[in-house]
Amino acid sequence: MKKLGDAEIEIMKILWRQSEPVTSGKILEELSPYINWKLPSLMTALNRLADKGFVNCDRSTRTNLYKAVISEQEYQTQESRSFLERVFSNSLPSLVANLYDSKSISDKDLQELRQWLDQVEEKDEK
Repeated sequence: MKKLGDAEIEIMKILWRQSEPVTSGKILEELSPYINWKLPSLMTALNRLADKGFVNCDRSTRTNLYKAVISEQEYQTQESRSFLERVFSNSLPSLVANLYDSKSISDKDLQELRQWLDQVEEKDEK
């Protein structure tokens, strides 16, 4: 799976929130608080996303409709794996330790993580 740039991720977040395909105008409207683009810039980005296999454009009507081909979870899973492998040599404890040491993760976050791990262990034991 190819990587997405920051602007492409913002576009994908909009598409992932939609239950139905949307027009470029709708995407541009929702994108405006994050990126000040004109329609041609958005169209270029949508074409690139389609070329990368992330977006499908339905051209069967007078209005092009766009939808995500890759789910948000699929992308997050791939990016998480790639990041963990590239930056932390696949060591989840190193990632968590780094987040904690840099104060990017709180004691509350660690408690939630601990509870989640306990739930996973209970589920696996069944």
